[in-house]
Amino acid sequence: MDSFTPKKSRLARTFAKVLHEDIRKAKSREKINKDRDKAVGEAFVAKLFAALSSIKASYAQLQCAQSPYDADVIQLADRAIVAELKKLSELRQRFSKKELAEASPATALLVAEAQEQSSLVKMYEITSRKLDSQVKLKESEIVFLKEKLAEIDGDCKLLDKRLNSSGGGGGGQLSFRDRGEVRPSHFVSLLRQAVKSVRSFVRLLVDEMESEDWDLDAAAASIQPGVSFWERSHICFAFESFVCREMFDCFDRPCFSEKYASSSPEKENRRREFFERFTELKSARPADYLGRKPKSIFAEFCRAKYLRVIHPKMEASLFGNLDQRNLVSSGVMPENAFFATFCEMAKRVWMLHCLAFALDPEVAIFRVSNGSRFSEVYMESVNDEAFDASPEPVVAFTVVPGVRVASVVVQSQVYLI
Repeated sequence: MDSFTPKKSRLARTFAKVLHEDIRKAKSREKINKDRDKAVGEAFVAKLFAALSSIKASYAQLQCAQSPYDADVIQLADRAIVAELKKLSELRQRFSKKELAEASPATALLVAEAQEQSSLVKMYEITSRKLDSQVKLKESEIVFLKEKLAEIDGDCKLLDKRLNSSGGGGGGQLSFRDRGEVRPSHFVSLLRQAVKSVRSFVRLLVDEMESEDWDLDAAAASIQPGVSFWERSHICFAFESFVCREMFDCFDRPCFSEKYASSSPEKENRRREFFERFTELKSARPADYLGRKPKSIFAEFCRAKYLRVIHPKMEASLFGNLDQRNLVSSGVMPENAFFATFCEMAKRVWMLHCLAFALDPEVAIFRVSNGSRFSEVYMESVNDEAFDASPEPVVAFTVVPGVRVASVVVQSQVYLI
């Protein structure tokens, strides 16, 4: 028995050693499995967050593409959202079936984190563009308000000068007290103020369109098709021609019925009525006047012209909805800088309209046909580059119509090619 004791001891030690090694390997495998399961879980969660981030970024891109409308970007963003939703659906199915195994969890984790960071960067870029657009819009409003302030300061100085002067106003100043004092020069002065207000509104409109990433070239081409502009900045003349055409068309409509003779009392009363409308609005702020008289003829004029000048698609793009259009249609005048600028322009044109039909003889408005040869008597060029290229340039379109009042002719402003 004693001779077998050492052999038994060696066998026991060998068995214990093997058992210990098996236990150590089992614990090592268990730890490796736990680490792998943890890595697989982290990779799964990373994929989940990456998909959600991609959906958020694509949805933000989809919203931006709505204004201005971009069909290609909308379709691209829509496909990206659908693809990420499919990924989420697949992740959900794998989770419910507990099939989360990955060939390389570490690589999958890095790829998912990179995708999430890329989506976050995309979100920041979209937010940055939105903020830049808002900053440009505010800057354009500041420039407009500064110009308006300078104009008001100039009017105040002119008013002070007139109040302190001993004589009445002359020349183009609107210093008359009754219709008998109205001269053609008064109408010409008011016409220049109206054109200036149109240009201020067009400048604000173009700035807001630029801030919303409108294709201004395409918009100008839709107004004046086939015109090649000398400079890109000249596309503003296309928008100006459109606004002038819509705002000044009131002069093309007959004011008096044929039954009124040129010396009839009815016609004279009608002239006096127009002059009273003119004087009533001359010193009033448009917002105040519209607030007091929302059903006046001037209010109807503002509503009709706004709905014609500002297309629904344009309004939806600039403001994100049609709330302002609905307010105007219902007779409510919005209180914002954009509509205030429009109403100031409408006031100038309406006053010009009233004064035109209050004068005797009446004012005649004229436009130059496209393709006409340039005439210095009836036309004024807004782009002198055409004279450098050709001795006889032709008219591409009328920017501002001309007028004839008594023996005075105010040239039509035209764009030449």
